[in-house]
Amino acid sequence: MNKKKQKSSQETMVAGSAWMSIGSVVSRLLGALYIIPWMSWMGDQSTANAANALFNIGYTPYALFLSIATAGVPSSISKQVSYYNSIGDFKTGQKIYKKGLQVMGITGVISASLMFLLAPVLAEASPAASVAEGTQVIRSLTPALLIIPMMSVTRGYIQGHNTMAPSAISQILEQVVRVIFMLVSVYIIRVMFNGSMVNAVSLSTFAAFVGALASILYLAYKVWQKRAALEEEIEHSINHQEVETNKIFVAIVKTAIPFVMVGAGITLSQLIDQYTYEPVMSRITAWTPKEIEEFYGIAAANAHKLIMIVLSLGSAMAATSVPLISSLVAKGDMKAVGKQFNNSIQLLFLVLFPASVGMFVVASPLYSLFYGQNDFGTEMTKISAIMTLFLGLYTILGSNLLAASKVRAAVKALMFGLAAKLIIQAPLLILFKTNGMLYANMIGFGLAAYFMMRSMYFSTKYDFKLLSKRILLIGLLSLTMMLVTWLTREIMWLFIDESSRSGSVIVVGVVAVVGVLTYGYLILKTRLAEKLLGNMAKRARVKLHIR
Repeated sequence: MNKKKQKSSQETMVAGSAWMSIGSVVSRLLGALYIIPWMSWMGDQSTANAANALFNIGYTPYALFLSIATAGVPSSISKQVSYYNSIGDFKTGQKIYKKGLQVMGITGVISASLMFLLAPVLAEASPAASVAEGTQVIRSLTPALLIIPMMSVTRGYIQGHNTMAPSAISQILEQVVRVIFMLVSVYIIRVMFNGSMVNAVSLSTFAAFVGALASILYLAYKVWQKRAALEEEIEHSINHQEVETNKIFVAIVKTAIPFVMVGAGITLSQLIDQYTYEPVMSRITAWTPKEIEEFYGIAAANAHKLIMIVLSLGSAMAATSVPLISSLVAKGDMKAVGKQFNNSIQLLFLVLFPASVGMFVVASPLYSLFYGQNDFGTEMTKISAIMTLFLGLYTILGSNLLAASKVRAAVKALMFGLAAKLIIQAPLLILFKTNGMLYANMIGFGLAAYFMMRSMYFSTKYDFKLLSKRILLIGLLSLTMMLVTWLTREIMWLFIDESSRSGSVIVVGVVAVVGVLTYGYLILKTRLAEKLLGNMAKRARVKLHIR
């Protein structure tokens, strides 16, 4: 019976991860692909890089304020709704959702007001060449803070029912609408009327509000569509506990605070970069303010956008694992929690390892495709691709620990990681210049991940030996794929101009197909896919006649 339950949990994780991965990857791809026409319409490469840096300068504090506005409530609600649903108390889950909407409405207004007022201070401390430009871009993001928290809490409520498809579809819809609005705005301002670059960037960031509005309308429709099924659940609710509204509010906030701290870890690291890079670089280099802004933009905005496509896989799996682990904790089955934790890390590496090394191989044509040929950009993309492994591991470990109610351990691990990052940031920038802030990220999040895994091991005694063997095998298969794709790339460069966008499209496309086919064959041949993905992988192996 336990084996059957475990299999069911594994299949739920795989199916949920598949939906969330599709939603995250498609939305991230859209969020990266728009950059090709967007930068082209902005002007020459220097102007385009400055525009992208300005875009990122607005988005980094916005991401932090958004984390404060949502306060980790979506994940908290996903966890709590899943908990109460697992014991048959659907009525309390509904109460939690309604209270969450109220709380998010209030925090959204507070957060938007604070960011609007603090925009000049944030812009002055950033690498922006002009404080006025930075202020305008930051303020253009405040409307999004008013509605995204309520959108996020609805996603959390739906995920708490172990239903991932609406969340995934809403993510894609949000990005499609956002990107269309951005591109239309930039084309009108820059191409048709040769208008201000800053105004074009400001409308591009305001697009976050337009996309979120489309998403929340879709989610509201899905909840309305399922109202009959939800009402029936509430009518048949068992083990109902009369929880007071104030107690629900306290429970949401208490559970949410650690989620916001751990969830904002990567954003906090980016803030350290944003507010230490310019002071250090201006002292140790002869770069002008515009050059500092441009180099920062390439490393922190351009390369980061590309790795977010890969990193979104880790975020998708983290979102899927929260309700699963929370349900197991509710049942007091810590052994099953350990197995689920082990399985989620293996699934992460199964996808993230080959994706990272694949991005490393195609860093040059990939960067050329999106931003134009740039040796510095290629170097940043290569280092960032490896850094993705550390960021992805941190993302899923943090979510798993919080879902397992290991709050103190998760927050403490993050604090250690950020403290290490802050201490070594300046020395590494001095030694390695821009590369140093990426190395500091790897060390900081690597340290945080170590403490998280150590804490979970003491609680669940998960099979570390099995985990190590599987990760080693995944690493070897990924490196084999890397060798095949590297040879493919080198052969193609004998006939194709790597500096052209059309050539880059061909190289990236062919190498990606070769990589997927090679890695897919290897994980099926070694039976690794069957161990992690179950019958779905077995059926694929048999159909492809792989023995």
